[in-house]
Parts: sequence; structure tokens; C-alpha cells
Amino acid sequence: MSETAPAPQRLEVALGERSYEIIVGADLLSDAGSWLRPVLARPKTVVVADQTVADLHLDSLRGALDSADIAHQVVLVPPGEDSKSFTQLERLLERLIELKVERPDTLVALGGGVVGDLVGLAASLLRRGVAFVQVPTTLLAQVDSSVGGKTGINSKQGKNLIGAFYQPRLVLADVTTLATLPERELKAGYAEVAKYGLLGDPQFFGWLEGHGRAVLTGDSAAQSEAVMRSCRMKARIVAADEREMGERALLNLGHTFAHALEAASGYSGRLLHGEAVAIGMVMAFELSVRLGLCPADDAARVRRHLGGLGLPTSTAAAGLHGFDGGALFSHMQQDKKVRDGRLTFILARGIGHAIITRDVDAASVIAMLDHELVA
Repeated sequence: MSETAPAPQRLEVALGERSYEIIVGADLLSDAGSWLRPVLARPKTVVVADQTVADLHLDSLRGALDSADIAHQVVLVPPGEDSKSFTQLERLLERLIELKVERPDTLVALGGGVVGDLVGLAASLLRRGVAFVQVPTTLLAQVDSSVGGKTGINSKQGKNLIGAFYQPRLVLADVTTLATLPERELKAGYAEVAKYGLLGDPQFFGWLEGHGRAVLTGDSAAQSEAVMRSCRMKARIVAADEREMGERALLNLGHTFAHALEAASGYSGRLLHGEAVAIGMVMAFELSVRLGLCPADDAARVRRHLGGLGLPTSTAAAGLHGFDGGALFSHMQQDKKVRDGRLTFILARGIGHAIITRDVDAASVIAMLDHELVA
């Protein structure tokens, strides 16, 4: 970590009565009680985490809650994507009811995107809605899943098909927790950071080309800057389109392809979400080039930057083989953004200029997929 940690930065997600702050900085967890207490209806919480995160960060959070005189209990869920299921949702809800959680109480999601998505959905359902706070401990969760109120679990038919838009009361993003991430997970989260530059901020992408390695090697100032700039763009888009009826779909750059790749690989550890997003963004730019929308140099620049930092830019680079373009396209047709049977694609006219379109024929997509799957 850099020797001098930057001061915490605050950012509002402006949603009227549902507005909340994102706090980004280093060493926030040790003072989490002071950050949380102003947003609690009463000082009583239940912290939900998986065992892996609990071993790393739960004691620090509990100490901070004790120091702020915030009563708390703890519920642990299994680590991994399998926790985003009806089975685990039911178990969590039943446990929260056993603990007599009431409407004025607050759930605290401590962990990555799986815990945040699960706890957010549970909060939206329990007693028809209790408050929750996001304390994301992965880079992917800090810049993406913890912000914006998307909650959900997976179906046998696809990822995140069951859920609700339900906003947290606070997002507390402590970049110090990123030091405990395995290198592969940190790199996977970086794909979501790069996404913000690619979809709407070419200057940010240029900054990442110069500072991306510092983000991945533990420089807290670079990490705080990357998280804040990512959250700033997401907050602006969410405030303009909370329920993804228009502009918010831009945040799915690369995700239609990514979700298909994840489904084809069985949602297994063979392909992390962020790795799938990296491949998916390369595919989105390559399809854009094929359709005459985007300069080939920009697509090459995307591939070069992500690959240069150790992210896979093709299924072969991820060690995955045997995928078929037609089969992947079938998975894509289960995407949440399908309208009247037509897929919504997030493509690009260049770096920082993403567009939303439904005017893409299946043959062009399958041809691009078949080419990329053997690249």
C-alpha cells in the first residue's frame, strides 16, 4: 500500500428519498460504526458474510460496531456463486426471522457481489422491506454490484434472473480490504473498472492505461481514484435511469457475452465473472468493428490493455475450449435485456462511446463468436 492513504471521498447517489452515499477510502472498516450509525433507524444490525470474508474482516467490523454501541448479530452463508440460489435465500430469510429482525433494523452485507446480491434481495423481502448497507470487500463489488440497487439470485435458466431493484442506505468501500484478495480476483474486478472508461469516459480509460498496474499492485491512492471514478459514473447513470429502462443498460457492456460464457462454463470457478466480462468486452468491440461502428485500432487497444494486465481476452486465453458460437448465442437469448425476442446489445463507436442497439442480426453475432472462440 502507498505510505500516505488518501482521505475518504464521499459521493451521493441522487435518488430523492432513496438517496445514499458511497464512501471510498482506506482503513474505513476500523471506523465503520461511525459511518453506519447516522443511517441506522436504530442501532441494531445483522451482519451477513461468508466464512472466507468473516475470517478476514469480521472481527474488525464487529469491533467498530461495538465502539459505536451498535448491537449486532452475525449470519454466515457458504462462499461462492451457489449461494445466489432459492435454497440459500430461504435459509437466510428463515434465520433472520429466527433472530427477530424487525423493520427498523438494518442488514449489513460484508463481502463480495454474491453476498451483496443475496442480502439485498433478502432485505427487500423480509417483512416487506428492511434497510441494508453494503460493505463490499472485492474490487468488483466496490465498483459495480454494491452500487445501484440491483439485487438477485440465479435461476437454472440464467444468471440474476430473479431479483429486485432495492437501494442500500450506504455503501462503505474500504480499499484496504483489497489487499486480502487473491490476485486473480483482483484482476477480475479490474475488468469492471475498465468498463467505465470504455463505455463513457475515454479520459478515464487513458488514465487506466497509465495507472492500471498501480491499481493491481496495491497502491491505495490509485485504487481509491479508480473506485471513486467508477462509482461516480455509475451513480450518475443510476440516478438518471434507476430501473434500467434506457441509459443504465450501457453498464452491461460486455455482460451479454459474459453471462453466456458463464452459463456455458456452468458458473464454475473455471471462469470468474470479471474474467468473463473482460472477454465479453473484447467481443463487443470486435462485433462493433465487424458492423462498421468502431475503429479496429480501438478494439486492438482494448484487447492490449486487458491482456497486458493479465486478464483473459479470449476463451482460449482463459483455458476454456470446446465452446460453440450457436450454443453461446442460445444462452444469450435468456438475457434479461431481451425485448420482444430481440437481444439488446451494448456496442461501441469507439473507446468511451458505447451505444445501445437491437439492430444486430444473429448471423453476424454467431460468426464473430465462432472466430473469437478459436482465437
